[in-house]
Amino acid sequence: MADGVDRFRRFLCDLTKLCDAGADEGDIREHGGASLRALIAADDWLPPEFGEPDPKSYRQYLLYCDPLERFSVVSFVWGPGQRTPVHDHTVWGLIGMLRGAEISRNYAAEPCGRLAQAGEERLVPGMVTAVSPLIGDIHQVENALCDRPSISIHAYGANIGAVARHVFVPQSGETKPFVSGYSNRMLPNLWDRSAAMRAHLGI
Repeated sequence: MADGVDRFRRFLCDLTKLCDAGADEGDIREHGGASLRALIAADDWLPPEFGEPDPKSYRQYLLYCDPLERFSVVSFVWGPGQRTPVHDHTVWGLIGMLRGAEISRNYAAEPCGRLAQAGEERLVPGMVTAVSPLIGDIHQVENALCDRPSISIHAYGANIGAVARHVFVPQSGETKPFVSGYSNRMLPNLWDRSAAMRAHLGI
């Protein structure tokens, strides 16, 4: 677990450095995506309480939010068969599959205002994809597995739980506003290095 938490800290540092450097979205998708791929290469770091499914609905747990709200990182936990409505994000997003499998159905607006499905992607552990108003921002996601939960790790270019977004009715193009919030009762403690320091000092 300690090595995994170190990888998560490195991922947070990588995103912070990209934001500090004023990286454009393309660089964030490239370099941030590579860092996310390294993070999810092993499933040994997510605290169990941030991977707990709920029988009624999928869960979005906040793992970290940049103090300036330039990005946030969440774990999405899907119970068997659970899915989102068709929705957008309004900011860049990186999605890395940690455990299980997801199906993402992408949508694009037609001239008449309705939404047409624009491809489908199945994510399995180790895969990373992206969303953004620049490259495609509307999709529906569901757990591809009917017998166990699936978990993905998402980074977004804002405090995503507080962003005003939209859900869609594809057949009509009707939109409704929504704000996702978070499922947390607590935040993960990623910054307590005391045990490692005591071991290093032999105390």
